[in-house]
Amino acid sequence: MADIKSIDELDAGGKRVLVRVDFNVPIKEGKVTDDTRIRAALPTIQKLIDDGARVILMSHLGRPKGEGYEPDYTLKPAADRLAELIDAKVAFSEETVGEAALEAAQALNNGDVLVLENLRFDKREKKNDPEFAKALAELGEVYVNDAFGSAHRAHASTAGVAAYLPAYAGYLMLREVSTLQGMLEDPRRPFIAILGGSKVSDKIKVIDALLDKVDTLIIGGGMCFTFLLSQGKSVGKSLKEEDWVDKAAAMIAKAEANGVEFLLPSDVVVADSIDAPTEVKDVSADAIPDDMMGLDIGPETRKRYAQAIADGQTIFWNGPMGVFENQLFEAGTREVAEAVAANVDADSIIGGGDSVAAINKYGLADKMTFVSTGGGASMELVQGEALPGVEALKG
Repeated sequence: MADIKSIDELDAGGKRVLVRVDFNVPIKEGKVTDDTRIRAALPTIQKLIDDGARVILMSHLGRPKGEGYEPDYTLKPAADRLAELIDAKVAFSEETVGEAALEAAQALNNGDVLVLENLRFDKREKKNDPEFAKALAELGEVYVNDAFGSAHRAHASTAGVAAYLPAYAGYLMLREVSTLQGMLEDPRRPFIAILGGSKVSDKIKVIDALLDKVDTLIIGGGMCFTFLLSQGKSVGKSLKEEDWVDKAAAMIAKAEANGVEFLLPSDVVVADSIDAPTEVKDVSADAIPDDMMGLDIGPETRKRYAQAIADGQTIFWNGPMGVFENQLFEAGTREVAEAVAANVDADSIIGGGDSVAAINKYGLADKMTFVSTGGGASMELVQGEALPGVEALKG
């Protein structure tokens, strides 16, 4: 982290500070329904306000077409929610760049905040267009990136702007990178990783990298069936990637060679359909019926996984154990979440994405040591890839 300048090194008083935040929050009927990401940015925003900076916040929201304003993706509700959370004047610019945005930025007084409209209303953002990056840079005098959740994207606001302004990392960015790097470089042992989710192909690089770091790797979610298939088991109508069976087998072999305990389900919850099942039952992983699909880990597996988690000193979790959005198939994810929360002696790190949704659903977020705000970014960092948003801060 020594090669990244911290916001603590920034003399922000009186300066227009352009800050990339992650306000990609769920909005319903014009109201933010989960403000976790806004709250995560508050320490950086408050520090700049207290220092007398003129704070200009930029973020994306959702996946607009990039052809201009779309009411479903406006950042105005996020700006309104921020105004409720901080004691500062919060203005909103209906433009992201251009004369009106520049005038709004220049009209700020010390300690004021301006939220720009959705970056992705302009297709040049995702293309890391230098002209768009330059137009953003004109709004500020200094750049701070506090959006770890977008750090794996080489976009104009996450990488391009840093070429035109002095660049610093905000508190959230610093904490995310230092926590995840520390976990990988110097974990307390045993180091247990829990990986779920639907596809082996999405997680293979993470699995490969973690097998060089961990003592135990626990596998759940839809991707477990490709691993079971690689062991010669029949998986019925369960989600599987037949093209990845050989690679799955290679990962099991690597775990054995590295002395890593590789845990797969010994029983699963199966059903005849996800949406409207007429039959749901627990079966051995050796006896999945041909006409049924596995949708969660079974009770025996949940107990085994909880016992393994209880022994960990460092625990990293990314990905649900089953289709936890459905009450019939949530027990695996819930019990894994409860097991991680119950191990109060461990450093428990939740790697973004659906795992965060799960611990929030079960009210366990405050029981975890660290909850990452970036699913994709945390995964890429764990698998050893350079993050453009972090690299742009080095200088």
